[in-house]
Amino acid sequence: MQELSMNILDIAENSVRADASLVEIALIQDSASGMQSLVVRDDGKGMDEEMVRRVTDPFTTTRTTRKVGLGLPFLQMAARQTGGDLSIQSTPGVGTTVTASFTMGHIDLAPLGDMGGTLAALVQSGEEIDFLFTFEKDGRKFVFDTREARRMLDGVPLGTPAVVQFIKEHVNEGIQEVLAGE
Repeated sequence: MQELSMNILDIAENSVRADASLVEIALIQDSASGMQSLVVRDDGKGMDEEMVRRVTDPFTTTRTTRKVGLGLPFLQMAARQTGGDLSIQSTPGVGTTVTASFTMGHIDLAPLGDMGGTLAALVQSGEEIDFLFTFEKDGRKFVFDTREARRMLDGVPLGTPAVVQFIKEHVNEGIQEVLAGE
């Protein structure tokens, strides 16, 4: 995958399929250390130790529609290409946390891509699921929380086309403000 947002979409879709009610996505860039961290945490079904050991093998998947699962192997490859790594912690019945680290400025670091579009797609695919997205760079932070959006919309479904478009634009603008140092 050529953009990190596509990796994030794939990993978060795993959380949706694991019946999570809350998916937290945090992307943190720290210029001082030269590192970028991605954390995707959910409260879904979780995995046993054996599955955690095998899940980065592309031929390990719980899907019945295809025999390969490439999301985690691609994310692991993307992280390792920059000198970073991937770790997975999971407990059955509790949830899963996927953490990837990347070296910023590395020639192989994938661009973020359309994170607003990714969140909009996630909201549409799991309207009953809450998503908490945090983008942070050097202490400046943008947060989008579907729980807050639901309260503000007072009954208007998040999957409404105008709301989906707003989410996409709002998230992308928030990220750009953080990157610009505003």
